Amino acid sequence: MALRITRNISRFWEWGRKIICVGRNYADHAKELKNAIPTEPVLFLKTPSAYVREGSPILVPLYTSNLHHEVELGVVIGKGGTAIPQSAAMEHVAGYALCLDMTARDIQDECKSKGLPWTLAKAFNTSCPVSEFIPKERIPDPGNVKLWLKVNDQLRQSGCTSQMIFSIPYLISYISDFITLEEGDLILTGTPKGVSAVQEHDELQAGIEDVVTMSFRVDRRDQ
Repeated sequence: MALRITRNISRFWEWGRKIICVGRNYADHAKELKNAIPTEPVLFLKTPSAYVREGSPILVPLYTSNLHHEVELGVVIGKGGTAIPQSAAMEHVAGYALCLDMTARDIQDECKSKGLPWTLAKAFNTSCPVSEFIPKERIPDPGNVKLWLKVNDQLRQSGCTSQMIFSIPYLISYISDFITLEEGDLILTGTPKGVSAVQEHDELQAGIEDVVTMSFRVDRRDQ
């Protein structure tokens, strides 16, 4: 009889297999980047090597001179599935995490102009800072969560998940139609307006109001 390996969901970043990101899920953010407001979710992926935890720095890739912060609510999948109906979607959620989607905006713009994928702009090492795991019970209404981000104590982003175009149950259902969701997967649900560039030595602080805060320093890779 095969033994089932029990994994600790509260350390999902150590063994989760994929990070599925939703772009342009806040209308004001789509507008600030002069993008059309989507009629269906815009998806892209990060690799697990993108994870970074407090105490380690965000490393600016050598190829970018315009690294942007994007604060997001992350949804941690606790039960996998394919073609999950919206009505059952929240049964698949184990909890949440506060996340940053670090983006090499100059590289993204260049890729978009050439019709190329955004991978180098989005999936580099340390491009997904994450907070501690937040159990599901601590966020009873993920559709009404206030997010904020400061750079060097200056408020840059402040928004609420009630502004999302596509709800969390809709996103889980939509994604699972095409990509099987697995235990430990993370869904990044999009960022509110206010994204801007960060520099080497900047200090980033982010929070979910009344739930969690985290802070990261920005460094540049030596080589």
